[in-house]
Order: sequence, then C-alpha cells, then structure tokens
Amino acid sequence: MPSRRAFLAGAAATLAVPTSGWAALGDPAYLAAARRDDGTHALHGLSAEGQILFARPLPGRGHAAAAHPTRPEAVAFARRPGVFAVVLNCADGHAEATLEAAPGRHFYGHGVFSRDGATLFTTENDLDTLQGRIGIWDASAGYARVGDIASGGIGPHDIARLPDSDVLVVANGGIATHPDSGREPLNLATMRPNLAYLTAEGGVIETQELDAALRLNSIRHLALRADGLVAAAMQWQGADDAAPPLVLTHRRGEAPRLLSAPDAVHRRMRNYAGSVGFSRDGTRLAITSPRGAQTQVFDTAEGRFLRTSRLPDVCGLAPGAEGFLVTNGQGVVAQLGDRQTVLTRHPGLSWDNHLIALG
Repeated sequence: MPSRRAFLAGAAATLAVPTSGWAALGDPAYLAAARRDDGTHALHGLSAEGQILFARPLPGRGHAAAAHPTRPEAVAFARRPGVFAVVLNCADGHAEATLEAAPGRHFYGHGVFSRDGATLFTTENDLDTLQGRIGIWDASAGYARVGDIASGGIGPHDIARLPDSDVLVVANGGIATHPDSGREPLNLATMRPNLAYLTAEGGVIETQELDAALRLNSIRHLALRADGLVAAAMQWQGADDAAPPLVLTHRRGEAPRLLSAPDAVHRRMRNYAGSVGFSRDGTRLAITSPRGAQTQVFDTAEGRFLRTSRLPDVCGLAPGAEGFLVTNGQGVVAQLGDRQTVLTRHPGLSWDNHLIALG
C-alpha cells in the first residue's frame, strides 16, 4: 500500500502534465497578469523558471485567470468590480470571446471550468440584492451565458472545483459592496463569510462559517490539494490590533482548521493574506501578504509554522519545483524552498495579484 505522501506526490505529478494544446506554446507552467510601464496590461505565460513564453494584451487591469483543461485557452478576468473577461487563444493571441457581466452584475476576478471544459463558472455580485451569484457560460458554444446560481453567500470572490468532480467550492467573502460606493464594505455589522460547496446545478452541499468572533475575517482566495483538502486565505476587516488567523484548511464534513505563525511573525502580515497555495507534494501550505511583504509557510499535516520570507509587494503564489513560486509588483519571480531565490526579474512589468498554475 503506497504511503499518503507518495499518493499525493503522484497525484500532483499527474495533474501537472501539460495537455497537447498547451504544449504547443512551449509547455507554459503558469499564467499571470501584469501591468506594463506604459500603462497597458497583458496576460503572460511563464515557464517553470519564470521566463515569459508569451504575452497577450488585455483591455484593462487583470486579476486572475482560468485555464481551459484541454485547449490553449485562458479566461482573463478584470479586477473587482470589473465587468469584462476575455477568452484568449494563447496560441496566437486573438480573443475567442469577450464576456460582459450581465446587467446589474459585476465580476469578482475569478472563475473555473467544469471538469470537461464545456462550462465556465464565474463569481459575480448582484447589484440589486448584493447577494452572490455564480454565472454559467457555455464554453462549447462561444461562451454564451446560459444562466446563474446562488453562491451560497455574499461577496463570492474565488471559486474552485474539487479534484475529479464537478463540485464547486466558493469563497464567499461576506462583504457587500456596490460600485457606487467603490470598494467600501456596506455590511460590516452583519458580515458572515463562508465556504460553500455547490453542485453545478445550484444545490448547496455544505457551508462552513467561522466562529462569531471571526465573522469579520473575509474568506477570499482558495487552493486545492489533489486529495480534495481546501485551503483559504483571509483578510481581516476589523480592528488592526486583533491579528486573527489568516489561513484555514477544510475537508468536507469536518470543522475548519485555523493556522497562524507565532504572534510577532504573524503580525507582520498586517491582517492581509493575498494568495494561498499548496506545494506540489501537498506537504506544505503558503500564504502571501503584499501589505506585509511576507510569505509564510506551514506544514499541512500538523499545521505547524515552518518559515517566513520577505519580498516587497509579494502576492502571486503557486506550487514550484522546490516548494513555491512567488511574484511581486516589481516584476520579480522567486523560488521559495528552504530559502528564497530570485529566478528572474522582468523590468517594466508589475505582476498582479495571482500566479495561476497550469495543470
């Protein structure tokens, strides 16, 4: 019987094998949006070492992207409260389609494909009710919008799909906003973030909330391990001196587990986790903080804090050959294993919030 660690490593390696469509582009390992010094924006394909393999223009600031599971195609999402998403053919750079948010809606910057790639799911805000919705788009029919379902909460930011299934997990951040008020929270007195597990048809399988004392801890970004363990990064909306945990792990049917570094180290994150990710073998978990210029790494088996590293304006995070890759707003791509090593610097580029692993 193989060990749990061997199983996870094998599963992660299987998921990391590029498809033939993406292989035609030089086997990019990551996608990342960036702003150029001239004020324009683009989606980039990066090698495992952080070298740029292609760059495709975007009409505005990007946030995250969803990669099609078989075609060399990516959906680049505008930053919240954006109303556009562009489906890019990464092979030649032309736009396969442009998604416009439905009337009275805006995107939250994230989306995910169904297991077969036929459907795209997008996180959205209903401006009339301020309730979260999940848009449904037919990727096999030119990305026509075919409907939507409830997200299970307010402020659905990130969305992911459990491995080898079409069960969706949504990070409902709990914060009600409206473009008329910018990004100002409108419901701090009643805010209740949650993790929601949904069927593609809109059935709510399970929801998980934190204790009432942590109701101002907005659940924002997600990472999934090959065996279905979910990690979520959080952003505190309460008093600065509270310093609550900024990352949790969860498995369906169990209670969330909260992880924190020792207090003095934890407070360097400044109550803000921007991205979250598992290492390829699933044994480590990391979170970044652009506000605190920190990346913190934890052991997933016991939840122990392992180490921290410093990089100004760091936010993008994804599994790498020696643990993790991180990116920052100064064009840096760094490897984070037992120590942090800068792999590449791209002068004139400012990487945006997320680094998306392909596979």
